[in-house]
Amino acid sequence: MRGEFLDFNAAALKKVVCLESTDPLLESGLTERGYGVERHYTTVLEDLPLHEAEGVVVRSRLPINADFLERAPHLRWIMRLGAGLENIDLEAAEARGIVCIAAAEGNATAVGEHTVGLLLGLRHRIAWSHREIEQGLWLRSENKGDELENQTVAVVGFGPMGAAFAQRLCGFGCRVLAYDKYKTGYAPSGVEEVDWATVEREATVVSLHLPLTPETRGLVTSEWIARFAHPFTLLNTSRGAIAPTSVLLRGLESGQLLGVGLDVLDFEKASLTGLETDAWPAELQALLANPRALLTPHIAGWSHQSFPKMAQVLLDKHDKLFR
Repeated sequence: MRGEFLDFNAAALKKVVCLESTDPLLESGLTERGYGVERHYTTVLEDLPLHEAEGVVVRSRLPINADFLERAPHLRWIMRLGAGLENIDLEAAEARGIVCIAAAEGNATAVGEHTVGLLLGLRHRIAWSHREIEQGLWLRSENKGDELENQTVAVVGFGPMGAAFAQRLCGFGCRVLAYDKYKTGYAPSGVEEVDWATVEREATVVSLHLPLTPETRGLVTSEWIARFAHPFTLLNTSRGAIAPTSVLLRGLESGQLLGVGLDVLDFEKASLTGLETDAWPAELQALLANPRALLTPHIAGWSHQSFPKMAQVLLDKHDKLFR
C-alpha cells in the first residue's frame, strides 16, 4: 500500500516518511526545508518506502526497531511528535548515526496544567461528585475536599513536564519539592531541590514525570509506596508501566495511597481493543470503580495548542542539527 504524497517531487533528493498524522505546521515546515513528504499513516512496515527515506516522523504506531532501521539505509533522523522516545531502539539508531528528536518542550504546558487538574479533581472529588449527581445523589459532607495549601508536593523528574507542573503549583500555597536523579542546580525560585530521603520523609503528594527506561519500568512497587512516612496522593502523567495497576490497587487498599490521578496505565487502548468494558481486566475495573482514583485516556499532552508547539520544537531542533 502506497501513502499519500504531500508536495513530493520524485526527483527530490530528500524524502521524509510520516507514519502517522502530525501537524500541518510540521509537514509544511519540512517541505519548506527541501524535503519531499509522504504520508503513510496506515502502510504496513513491509510496504513503507524506507529505502529512500532521509527522515521519519512517528508518534506510536510502529516500533522503530533494528528491523525497521535495516530497511532505511539512508536514514539520518527520526522525529517523534511527543515527549518520549521509548518506542525507538536508541542504541540501534545511534550505532547507525541516526539522530532521534523528541518534542517534550512543546507539550509541557498541557501536561503541567492537566496534572494540576488531576490533583484538584482528586482532592476535591470533582468527577466522583458529578457522577453521584447524575444518579440523583447530592452528598455534601461525604464529598468534603482537601485543600492543597500547606501540602508538600514532590515533583519526581524535573524535565520540561515536571518543571511546568511545579511552576503552576506555586500559587496554591503548597511546598514544592523537586527530585531528579540526574540533575543538580536546576530548581527555580519557589521550588526546593531535595534528595530522595527528603521526598520519602516529607511528601504528601508525589507526581511522576519520568521517561520509561529499564531503570524506571516497574519503579513503583508496594515496598516503594510503603517507605513514605505519610500517606500520599500519587499522580502519573508519564508512562503507565512505571506504576503498575496492581501495585496502585494494593496501595489504595492499604490506605498508604490516599488517591491516584492517572493519565497513563499499563492497560491502555491497544490492549483493550475488541473487548467490551465488562471484559476488561479485573484490576482495571477495580481501579475505575474506586472513588479515590481519577483516570484520563493519555491526553495530558494533547491540547489544541500543543501539537503546533511540538511541531515548531521539532523544526527548531532539526535546524540546529542540520542547517
